[in-house]
Amino acid sequence: MATYRIDPDLTFLGQCSNDDLGALVSVLTHDTKDGKKRWSESLTSTPEYTLFYPDHQKYWTAIGAELQAFGANSLATLTRRNKGVLYRELLTDVCKKLKVNFSKDSSIETIELNMLLKVMEKSLAEMTEEELQQLSHDMQLNLSKPTPQLVLMALQAAIRTSGVAALELATLAAISVINTLGGIATIGALFAAQRALAVLAGPIGLTLSSAWLIADITGPAYRVTVPACIIVAYLRQKHLAQQ
Repeated sequence: MATYRIDPDLTFLGQCSNDDLGALVSVLTHDTKDGKKRWSESLTSTPEYTLFYPDHQKYWTAIGAELQAFGANSLATLTRRNKGVLYRELLTDVCKKLKVNFSKDSSIETIELNMLLKVMEKSLAEMTEEELQQLSHDMQLNLSKPTPQLVLMALQAAIRTSGVAALELATLAAISVINTLGGIATIGALFAAQRALAVLAGPIGLTLSSAWLIADITGPAYRVTVPACIIVAYLRQKHLAQQ
């Protein structure tokens, strides 16, 4: 059973709603393929989970500890003896796995946004010209002849000038992940960026997918930590927007 390591990059989880935390709990405890409980998870056997589920706020440190423990498994170190890793180390390991360009000295928000842009890059590469045009229109990117590269550049520019754009990007990435994992959360209860929701409610939402997460990522721990980091990144952007 993992013990939570005090982590300044995860303390905001204590201020997230039960609906928010429920998405993270689902990823940590249930398999992405068949929805069955993970054999490697320990969260559901903790006293905190047994006492308080589904009031996730009351045991958020146990949720954080489970995430940290999966991070240690992803890094595959023999010296930790199942001791968890801090979120920054977990996140940078995930970014290396996804081939994300980032500086290890950047803020945690910047590294997460770089990861989310990589998620979008992979999804954009699978879209047709018509789908890119629709996405550009729905996201108000003002591109006459959008390509995956131009859409990505427009999103990067919007993020630099607007926290709302960052939240919209995080929403698109997180919902595409959740849809790929079988719809583990109720969209209406969990997500806040209305323009991004409008995109996903339309035909483009059927195309925007993160199925590559399951198809391309090898290693059972990464099948947990990659989607978990994407959801944590979304929860952070939502938390920042609410502040």
